[in-house]
Amino acid sequence: MSRQKKLVNETNIPQHAIERIARVLLPDIRAFYESEEGQREFAEWKASQQKKRAKDLER
Repeated sequence: MSRQKKLVNETNIPQHAIERIARVLLPDIRAFYESEEGQREFAEWKASQQKKRAKDLER
């Protein structure tokens, strides 16, 4: 028996509306991260996160 993930929706927005919006946006988000620009930006973000963690560890 598989478990369903509990949804956390603490807004006044109906869950079905959130899911519809996600279905519309997800293909564009995926396409962006698969593009050269998206991969470059993600790599830059990852590097900045690693620097931030390294600074936090030094403290």
